[in-house]
Amino acid sequence: MGLVTITRESLVDGRPLSEERARAWCAQLEAGDILYFPETPIAIPNDDLAFLLGQQQTDSSLHKNIAYKPIIDKLSGVDTKTADAAAVSRLQSIMRKYSQTVVKFLTEFLSPYHANWKLDYASFRPQEEQGRDLSLRRRNDLLHTDAFPTRPTHGARILRFFNNIHPTRTRDWVVGDPFAKMVHEFAPKEIAPEPDSAGSRAMKSLGRAVGLGAAIPSLKRSPYDDFMMRFHNFLKENPRFQSESPKYPWNFPAGSSWMVYTDTVPHAVLAGQYALEQTFLVSPEALVAPETSPLKVLEGIAGAPLV
Repeated sequence: MGLVTITRESLVDGRPLSEERARAWCAQLEAGDILYFPETPIAIPNDDLAFLLGQQQTDSSLHKNIAYKPIIDKLSGVDTKTADAAAVSRLQSIMRKYSQTVVKFLTEFLSPYHANWKLDYASFRPQEEQGRDLSLRRRNDLLHTDAFPTRPTHGARILRFFNNIHPTRTRDWVVGDPFAKMVHEFAPKEIAPEPDSAGSRAMKSLGRAVGLGAAIPSLKRSPYDDFMMRFHNFLKENPRFQSESPKYPWNFPAGSSWMVYTDTVPHAVLAGQYALEQTFLVSPEALVAPETSPLKVLEGIAGAPLV
């Protein structure tokens, strides 16, 4: 696991992107590397940047970020106390263009994926991350892997593309050891629900293997999604993990971009303000090294399918 730097020169050298090179970048992502662009390949017009930098949510307890849902072309998380209709419309237009630009770039850059990914939310994060007053499970500054409480992935992987649009400041991350290592080291006994005879055989096998007991999947989630959501919460709530697990700092400069599988790489945002992000759910069929995915790691532990 490490940082792989991709320069602007390597993207504009006049040669078409080869399938071999695209597969290699996919494999690096799937193994837990961060692909880092010192100069973002995503063009954002200066007037759009100026508008975004002028925005600020008034109450940090309302939402962690503003979400754009490209499939239905809707915004959520906007502070309606201060935003007028024209500003909301402008923000929606900017987020729409940003999402489309990221999709266009990654369709070529990660060409093995684009036929089998699902476009998920984009987000705008206008608030300072350091010192946010948030509940424990919503905090960004605690090391965690991603899982979505209302959007189970059923084994698809969570790929996120980030832009630091602050004009001068870095966006400061720490990352931890990959999922396959920490899931064995930090056996999460604390996240098991009460045993229930209705539980699936696969989830029970996984629970016994990593100390979960007879964990039961919820009605809306597969056994895989149920484990990933409980594991996300466990990591944020476990003082031993937060204090003892290795942490590797990365400070992403103003104007840079990076992407990472956040279901594999534990991460936390310690400081920074003004960022954009686009999420993709990459199906297991699209992966070039599926054996490295959290799904395959957990199915190896359980000895049974989890989706």
